[in-house]
Amino acid sequence: MEPKIILVDDEPELLNLVHDYLVREGFNVLTEINGIDGLKRIELEKPDLVLLDWMLPGMSGLEICKHLRQTSSIPIIMLTAKSEEVDRVLGLEFGADDYIVKPFSLRELLARIRTVLRRTLSGVQDPNAGVLHRGELTIDGPSHRVWKREVEIQLTPTEFKILQLLAARPGIAYSRLQLLRQAMGEEYLYYERSIDTHVSNLRKKVEDNPAEPIYIQTVFGVGYRFGEPS
Repeated sequence: MEPKIILVDDEPELLNLVHDYLVREGFNVLTEINGIDGLKRIELEKPDLVLLDWMLPGMSGLEICKHLRQTSSIPIIMLTAKSEEVDRVLGLEFGADDYIVKPFSLRELLARIRTVLRRTLSGVQDPNAGVLHRGELTIDGPSHRVWKREVEIQLTPTEFKILQLLAARPGIAYSRLQLLRQAMGEEYLYYERSIDTHVSNLRKKVEDNPAEPIYIQTVFGVGYRFGEPS
């Protein structure tokens, strides 16, 4: 079955160009040109991935991203003309899995889409990538679902990958580069600090007190490890 992508962008020329290219590459692509209609279409169609422009009429891409993250783990790639690091980090903090700065090449966009979909559709290639029970967390690799005290937690594909990777080997410290390479892919190694934003978002969801984490612990000068409560 063709992966379904919804593209929301208010530039007709870009919309048509990306649509035609991705269709030729084997995707089922639906398009919208404003934020309100885009959100409605996403909630109705439940796509495999969303391409979301930052600046949209009616409702911004950031607002859509924030709204979707309250109920959904659909992968989101932000398309943005904002190239400053603070803007890119803001997109990740609102729940985007990735971002690509305009103007971009269609080949680069395709590579990013395939990378994010791989994170979503396949589990970590690890002998422990089944169901993990860690403290009050249950991490189900095959279904990409997480529960805490029997209440399901909505994670983005990137957050899930990081959690699953760390939880598979409690107590083992991973550097940021190791997490990027194993959880996101080689093409993200130049975005080392973006892992901090994903970890921060993950802590807000799985920790009772994100300021004093018991699961996703910082190893100063190294990176992060998973620690079980005693």
